[in-house]
Amino acid sequence: QGQLVESGGGLVQAGGSLRLSCTASDRSFRPYNWAWFRLAPGKEREFVAAIRRLGGITYYEDHAKGRFTISRDSAEPTVFLQMSSLNPDDTAVYYCAASSRYIITSETSAARNYDYWGQGTQVTVSS
Repeated sequence: QGQLVESGGGLVQAGGSLRLSCTASDRSFRPYNWAWFRLAPGKEREFVAAIRRLGGITYYEDHAKGRFTISRDSAEPTVFLQMSSLNPDDTAVYYCAASSRYIITSETSAARNYDYWGQGTQVTVSS
């Protein structure tokens, strides 16, 4: 149902932008929530943003607010993360995640609530 494939990572200079995409291999996949997490060297996995498939309500971690935008395709099982004003601290492997169950708002940022994960895409921001 939910093999997720990310794309769009790469090398960008500080201040630049990137757009990540994540698509489910099963086009009938309809998760309750989509999310992006990231893992930087020497750090723990960190929540970035999430979006409810129904209604499009979005949630952002503080470091992403005002710089990143999460969106989803209304017809296809695809989620995007538009990142701007990137800085070296954003360097990480970015993972797409999806939940087949409803997640209450207070638990949206918890990785344990997501049961489908992509393989990750590397984002490197040079100074």
